[in-house]
Amino acid sequence: MAGKADIINTMAEKAGISKKEAEAAYNAFVDHLTAACLEESRCAVPGLGIFSVSERAARTGRNPKTNEAIEIPASRSVKFKAGKDLKTSINTKKAKK
Repeated sequence: MAGKADIINTMAEKAGISKKEAEAAYNAFVDHLTAACLEESRCAVPGLGIFSVSERAARTGRNPKTNEAIEIPASRSVKFKAGKDLKTSINTKKAKK
């Protein structure tokens, strides 16, 4: 699995820029994606997919250790739906080993 450093190194190498510039670009992308999801609840990245915010209602759950009922508060989470280009790429190219 690629981590942040791996992504930044690959961006720098493929774009022919310094790692510092690649890190700034990566951070700007993540910041924009976060802000877009907060403002619009949906952010489409062409060629990659769609990030959207979903709402979860409050509910009662169980502590598996004690079987005690607990209240789970309402929350928001981010969902990702892969785009057509990403799906096609993954299904037609063999994974590198």
